[in-house]
Amino acid sequence: MGDIGQFLPMILIFVVAYFFMIRPQMKRSKDEKKFAAELKKGDRVITKSGLHGKIMELSDKDSSCVLETMAGKLKFDRSAISMEMSKKLNTPAVQK
Repeated sequence: MGDIGQFLPMILIFVVAYFFMIRPQMKRSKDEKKFAAELKKGDRVITKSGLHGKIMELSDKDSSCVLETMAGKLKFDRSAISMEMSKKLNTPAVQK
């Protein structure tokens, strides 16, 4: 029993770290991959750097997309699309 008592605090620290840090990060990563896979032509999106555009082309070969912006067409990696900002952009405004 004495040996287990010495390792109990370490075990508790690992469990807390798993549930508050590791697990949420794994879930977020999974959600971002799902979001990138579900992008479709015509979606209005925002890149992680803040560029607004509309998806014109998607390529599964190199996991890229072409966005139409006010400056023209630009090619981006799908991982450059911001999941949170795109959801806000595509959510219909609630009218009062």
